[in-house]
Amino acid sequence: MPGVFGVLAGIQLGAVLDLLLATALGMVLLARVNEPRTLWLLRGYLTLVALAWVVQRYANLPLTSKLVDALVMACSLALAILWQGELRRLMELLGTGRLGVLFGSRSQDQLGSGSVAVLSEAAGRLSQARRGGLIVVDLGSDLRPEDFLNPGIGLDAKLSVDLLLNLFAADTPLHDGAVLVKANRIVAAGVILPLSRQGINRYGTRHLAALGLTERFDQCLAIVVSEETGTLSLASQGRLERPITSSRLHDLLSQALVASLNPVKRLSRVHPTQGGGRQGEKQSR
Repeated sequence: MPGVFGVLAGIQLGAVLDLLLATALGMVLLARVNEPRTLWLLRGYLTLVALAWVVQRYANLPLTSKLVDALVMACSLALAILWQGELRRLMELLGTGRLGVLFGSRSQDQLGSGSVAVLSEAAGRLSQARRGGLIVVDLGSDLRPEDFLNPGIGLDAKLSVDLLLNLFAADTPLHDGAVLVKANRIVAAGVILPLSRQGINRYGTRHLAALGLTERFDQCLAIVVSEETGTLSLASQGRLERPITSSRLHDLLSQALVASLNPVKRLSRVHPTQGGGRQGEKQSR
């Protein structure tokens, strides 16, 4: 009898450990989701997986178990298609050992409120002059040089309106690339970003570059100024809001700053407008 009780105790311990690990993984996934609709989908999927586990383990319902398993498999395939960008990013983080990003660790360097005014003013003046520009604002992600097609030229300069305007002057060698801003500093200029595959026929290269980076890094924003029309846009989490005014840009950047400083306050994804970008816009030659 003692041997039987030992086996039963081992089985119960394994079940409890399995349940705890699955719960912890589910909580990590839920904590990393910002957008409400994605959160609802993930909750529904995890609920379905939990139901399948209960039916298989405790209910003698073979037909129901088969149906639930098939439903879980179909939902898994659908989510893999919907979240292909997020899954690709997950594989990149696992492959490079950057596990801190998965568990929500953030850089201690944060954008200051004064920098929001500088960025808004610079973007507004670029828009008025119809001078193309692409500014990446890092709010605490784990960006590394290998995340770019070309990391550009390191500057580590104080953020200012005049410097941003000079970097995007048409006769300067760095104006076609992006400017990377982090913690009130201009980290680099002439940065070449990976392009998004969405909206290829609607957006120009600058907009695709902004979408491509923000799809992979949810703690990054990208300010885009159209060279042809002077239209201001803001990319966030793979979504593009355009056109916007400099005052609207100031409000969006302020909201993003508050959300990055307070993880409890989640910033919803900005909704893309119906207007498309122009094909002739450049990020780089």
